[in-house]
Amino acid sequence: MSQVYANCGASAMAEPGAIFTGAKLMLHIGPDLVVLRRDRTPGIPWPGYLDFPGGGRENGETPDACVLRETYEEIGLRVPADALRRVHLREAADGKRHWFFAAHLPLFWGRDITLGDEGSACMLMPPKRFIAAEDAIPHFRKILAAYRKDVGP
Repeated sequence: MSQVYANCGASAMAEPGAIFTGAKLMLHIGPDLVVLRRDRTPGIPWPGYLDFPGGGRENGETPDACVLRETYEEIGLRVPADALRRVHLREAADGKRHWFFAAHLPLFWGRDITLGDEGSACMLMPPKRFIAAEDAIPHFRKILAAYRKDVGP
């Protein structure tokens, strides 16, 4: 797995799995991005917003294991670990740290996507559309835009 860290301190790069809360995957299928519509459940962060697959850490798992498990649970895809690229570590105001990964898979992977138990919808959309979407989680829009700037269209 190639590792590119944006906005990461030296300690995070030395021990990337040491302290983190969750992980998200900017999963590209062909030219499009896999996007979930969050549930509108009261009390959850960003209800109804557009989101990436991923979620909270369980049982001391690594960031890679976390994002692979969450992606499988949410959209039914077993993304190959060697397709992951660690691209961003976000530290929130409350001190929680979340890893953001990217993966690029061929178009045929899209036929196997199935919505799991979380989220109200799953869709493929052009990355530029997600970045411009007012109903996408704002800091996710910025992270995706920075990633796309680094890797190109």
